[in-house]
Formats: sequence, structure tokens, C-alpha cells
Amino acid sequence: MLTVIFDIETVGHEFDSLDSMSQEYFLRFAETEPAKEEARNSLSFFPLTAQIVAIGLLEVETDKGFVFYQNCGSLFPEKLMEGDTTFQSGSEKEILKLFWEQLKKYNCFVTFNGRVFDCPFLMLRSAINQIRPTRNLMPYRYQFREHVDLADQLSFYDALRRKFSLHMWCQAFGIPSPKEGGVTGLMVKDMFKQGKCLDIARYCLCDVKATKALYLLWDQYIKFL
Repeated sequence: MLTVIFDIETVGHEFDSLDSMSQEYFLRFAETEPAKEEARNSLSFFPLTAQIVAIGLLEVETDKGFVFYQNCGSLFPEKLMEGDTTFQSGSEKEILKLFWEQLKKYNCFVTFNGRVFDCPFLMLRSAINQIRPTRNLMPYRYQFREHVDLADQLSFYDALRRKFSLHMWCQAFGIPSPKEGGVTGLMVKDMFKQGKCLDIARYCLCDVKATKALYLLWDQYIKFL
């Protein structure tokens, strides 16, 4: 049985690029200027108003990594190796195709908050790019033989009454947090604008490495079949 961890990074469209009805939709309940600014900055959370700029995968059994990332408009896709990780660039459509082809190799996939974010995002952005997924990323929530969402598992399906961030779980379990490298998800949009796409890819890899460490602890100390 082969298991893979995956994670994505996204970048929202510019708010002014939306049509007036869409802008009105996002600002409908924003009554203060800070609330309006928060609404304008929320576009990266939704597949209708954002694009995927990096997809990181890490095999549990072999520790081999694969990061497919957008090449920031470059006409020349790149492929390079760093340790056991392959980095490969392309357009959003191209990296989605690479992801689905790679995912066919695994029996089980692991995410952190994937049911709420990564999985629907990947499936909907694939549809928007006219790509058919190679598998269903949204199987039945209350079994984890195919998809282990650690945000669900560690909160015991919301029994904790709130879900904590990956950073906080890493802190609790003594795992180096991906945020300790000086990059957070809030910085990805500016990094993309600056053409720092490989840096985004490396940050995405840090996320999947932290998720793998958390998964191994869950598997050893909490998981019950």
C-alpha cells in the first residue's frame, strides 16, 4: 500500500479584475473598511477566484517528493532535482495534469484540511481547465482508508469544537513548523507577482514534510482501525 501526502498553494485574482456583480457579492456584508479589505484579500480561498500555483506531494514510504508549480509566465518549463524531490514547472493546466497522473500510483492520500480546501479546489480547478480527475478526492468523510484528513482526525471530527492550524499542531507535537522558515501562505501572492515561483514550490514542500511528520505520529499513537 502506497501513501502520499499532498498540499497546494493558491493565488487569488486581483479584486479589480472581477466584474461589478462579483465585486458586489464579496463586499455585500462588509460594512467597514477593514472588513472590505479582508473581503478583497479573500479571493485566494475560492477556486472560482483563484488559481493553483503549486502542488506538493511526498511519498510516506520512500520520502520521494514531487512539486509541480507554475512557472510565472515563463515559456520554458523547468525540471530539476533537489535531494529526493523533483520540481517541475508549467502552466496551471499542465501542473494539474502532472498531479492527476502522479496520484494514480497511490492507494491512500493524506492532507491537512484537505476536505475543506485542497481537494475541492483541485477538482474544481481541474474542471475549469477541462481536465478530468483520475480519482475522487472527496470520498466518505468518516473513513480514512482512502483519504486521511488530519484536521478531521486530530479534532475527532470536530469533537474538539474547533480546528487548529497545521502550525499549532506542529508546535504541540514538537515538529518543525513550515512557518518557521520565514514564509507563510499570506506571502504567496506577492512572491508569485515577484516571480519567486520556485520559492513557493519549496515552501509547499515544507508543508507536506510537516504534514508527513504529523501523520506518522497520528498513525502510531492515535489511529484505530
